[in-house]
Amino acid sequence: MAVPVKIPKEQKDALVRGVQAYFSDELDQEIGNLGAEQLLDYMIRELSPYLYNKALEDARHMLAQKMASLEEELYALEVPVRRR
Repeated sequence: MAVPVKIPKEQKDALVRGVQAYFSDELDQEIGNLGAEQLLDYMIRELSPYLYNKALEDARHMLAQKMASLEEELYALEVPVRRR
């Protein structure tokens, strides 16, 4: 079940302004606050699962690397056993 992403109002307002600037600068079109906010909400809703899953994949990869490094360090701590 997807958890909706909550963005603080100040940050969301800045993102809306960014969408408006993109439309103006790149597409030579104007988009109002409501349209920009709706587009932003749509993009967040659609992209969030992919970004979340990618973040989990990256975290798993990093954790696997750390565990491999830790395992090497533990083997290095072993004391040799003398055989008689």
